[in-house]
Amino acid sequence: MSIVQEIRCSHCGAPIRFEPGEIIATCKYCGYTVVIETGKAFTFEHSMLLNKYDPTQIEEPIKNWMRAGFLKPAGLAKRSKTVEKTLIYLPFWIVMVEAESNYKGIFERISPAVIKEGKIEKKYGWLVLGRKAAEFPAREYDVPLEGKIPYDFRKIEAFAKVLNSEIEKSEAVELARQQIEEHHRYLVQEDVDRIIEMKNEIKVDQTVYLHAPIWFVKYEYKGETYQLLIDGATGTAIKGDIPSTGFGIL
Repeated sequence: MSIVQEIRCSHCGAPIRFEPGEIIATCKYCGYTVVIETGKAFTFEHSMLLNKYDPTQIEEPIKNWMRAGFLKPAGLAKRSKTVEKTLIYLPFWIVMVEAESNYKGIFERISPAVIKEGKIEKKYGWLVLGRKAAEFPAREYDVPLEGKIPYDFRKIEAFAKVLNSEIEKSEAVELARQQIEEHHRYLVQEDVDRIIEMKNEIKVDQTVYLHAPIWFVKYEYKGETYQLLIDGATGTAIKGDIPSTGFGIL
């Protein structure tokens, strides 16, 4: 996407550039975060996770993932070639909630069928990606929140790309609510076969805006190209394409 607009940082006066659709932007000169629509200072916690790998060091987690698991072809680490390694700091909203669902349903796996009632109570740090068009396996990403620090632009590598959020806090909270309700409905359906009624209560405690370092890796194997996502903070593979006699995802 081409740059269509820029605003001035109210903290240092430097230009803040942003892409179409972005709502929140961070000054790359002083680290000040603003809401683009108003130019006002960002009032929520803005954190980040530190990346621990450079383009050479990231090869080790890549090879470790290729060596692990019985689904992968033998010798994948030796016979494959990394063709692209891109570090992107993705924007996430971490919505801290307490969720409670009370339900009643019919259990039909025995005869005669019986009516069951139950409750699901859980606490979540629910992850919402701050990009609208991007596809990212957020449910498979276990964010290492214990490693988060206040956002510091000086700790962003020169070779990395930083994306801003395209959704604001209120939209992220609403998405979290919807996804948690859907997740609880899935959990309830493991206990009953037909849901008669279900009431959800979701209490939002805190919302954190966080940038996380994700390595987008492409590798070649037997003439085909595959993608692998690696958490730059821990070196853990988030999701990767597996070449095999068929095609798998891990």
